[in-house]
Amino acid sequence: MAGRGGNFIARVMQYVVNELLVDRLANNQSFQRFAVRSSKAIEEMAQKGVQTKEELTKQLKSYSEQFGQEIEKQLKDPNKK
Repeated sequence: MAGRGGNFIARVMQYVVNELLVDRLANNQSFQRFAVRSSKAIEEMAQKGVQTKEELTKQLKSYSEQFGQEIEKQLKDPNKK
């Protein structure tokens, strides 16, 4: 039984500390600026990632088409290099 009482007190303390911490951070202008900047930076990185993925996809498609054309040339005339 003693373990359960200690666990309950620990959970209550954790709840109180969380509420105080969250309330203070939510009302702190410096933290708010940090959160906004961080959010914007992550959003920009995600957009750059999408753009990079699209560019790489285009390049891969182009390379595979060129490779396919070279294979066709070689199959048509295997003696020519």
